[in-house]
Amino acid sequence: MTTSTAGATATSATSATSEEGDAGEDDGPGPAAGPPVPSGLPARLGRSLRAVGSRAHWTTPRLVRGLTALSLAALIGLGATATAVLGGARDGTDTIGHRAAPQATRASDLYFALSDMDAQAANLLLVGADQDYTALRKQTLDTYEQRRNQADDDLQQAAQSAATDPAAQRAVQLVLGRLGSYEALVARAQLLEEQAAAPAGRPSPAALDAYRQASDLLRNQLLPAADQVTAANEATVDHVYAQQRDALGSGWWWLFVVGLLALAALAGLQRVLAVRYRRVLNPALAAVTLLTGVALVTGLNLVGRTEDHLVTAKSNAYDSVIALSRARAVAYDMNADESRYLIDQGRAAVWEQAYLEQSQAVVHLDGATMGSYGSQLQDAFDRHRADRSAVPFGGFLGSELHNVTFPGEQDAAERVLGAFQEYQVIDRRMRDLHDAGKLKEAITLNTGLAKGQSNYEFGQLSAAMTDTITVNRTAMDAAVAATDGDLDGTTVALAGAVLAAALGLTAVGVRPRLREYR
Repeated sequence: MTTSTAGATATSATSATSEEGDAGEDDGPGPAAGPPVPSGLPARLGRSLRAVGSRAHWTTPRLVRGLTALSLAALIGLGATATAVLGGARDGTDTIGHRAAPQATRASDLYFALSDMDAQAANLLLVGADQDYTALRKQTLDTYEQRRNQADDDLQQAAQSAATDPAAQRAVQLVLGRLGSYEALVARAQLLEEQAAAPAGRPSPAALDAYRQASDLLRNQLLPAADQVTAANEATVDHVYAQQRDALGSGWWWLFVVGLLALAALAGLQRVLAVRYRRVLNPALAAVTLLTGVALVTGLNLVGRTEDHLVTAKSNAYDSVIALSRARAVAYDMNADESRYLIDQGRAAVWEQAYLEQSQAVVHLDGATMGSYGSQLQDAFDRHRADRSAVPFGGFLGSELHNVTFPGEQDAAERVLGAFQEYQVIDRRMRDLHDAGKLKEAITLNTGLAKGQSNYEFGQLSAAMTDTITVNRTAMDAAVAATDGDLDGTTVALAGAVLAAALGLTAVGVRPRLREYR
């Protein structure tokens, strides 16, 4: 009894001391009171989190429902990721293959048509009223009309394609507005030349002045504007290509990660059903897992194939097409410089320098001058023929030879080099005849269509360029068509059907097990 009494007394004392301490803690001013917070909310949240984290909370039905929800979300995420990645790739390929790239090559064709129009206009003044060139004069007039019609068609298509590009629109409008002025000046030069009945290579001063105005308008305004349209479309192609390469690279990994998550969720669900329900295998979930695995592998393969097709279409094919198209356009302007050189003695040095600049654009040789270009070209080509992997020159043809990819392309490009070299040799002969005072012989060599004459060899050069362009354009079209086939409506419908089947089979596999707990 004594011990019990003492214990009770000690307990009472302790309680009193504690109450006094608590009271002491409440003394004095406290911190400013904040906004009122429901005192029970954090406690309830804490209890809920602890309950969810406990094993007791995850009863079999809750665990099955949770894993089912995760599996369904992962499957939907896999479908959404595949749609975003492959849909973006399809749109990018469509932009490059069906719009921007054809528009760029079409604008380059406009440059080519304008250049050849001026070459033919110069040739009309060059042959004059000389009866020896009557047939050539008619052919020149026919070619001029053909190029004029081609330029009109290219210009109309360029105007349609430039609708969404303000800079390209301004360039097209400039060509539209000034092309009529150019054609009027050429027509005036032809009329004045016919009235003067001037001999070959000696146009009347009035006809020459009209042609100079026409040629200056073409070179200073029309050709730069056409080149601006080409550059605008090239920039679009480069931008879309860079975007799509990045998107496909990252998209492959996103698809891989989301696919693995879906497979992991399905595997977890399958295991829970096997352990909790004593079932070795759930056929519906096994089918979903198989479908998901096949869909993942197929999707990753499609992304890889699409990227390969994109590289083929743009980097391997389009880059060569645009380089060769611009080379051909510049070559026609270079060909016109020969005729300008022969008819315009007052500007002969200007046209000779322009010819060199155009030659350098096609095949660039460091430090080459008009006098040394031919010998440097021969040396560079000899080194290249000894080792085709060596390309000791730049320019458009240098770019093409650094990008040879497709069967037959190397041989076609070599024919371009051979024709270009032969054309340069004849040009040198033509200038030597001119310098020797043999103007009519120089004109005949420049305008002749027989083998060994300038226009014949230039025709060979143009045909070789066209053949090489065709090799690359065919490859580009095939790559774009392959992507279109891979990502067509059938693929989309099949992917949708697979996703729907996977979602449905997941529900079918889980629902009977959950019914057991109702």
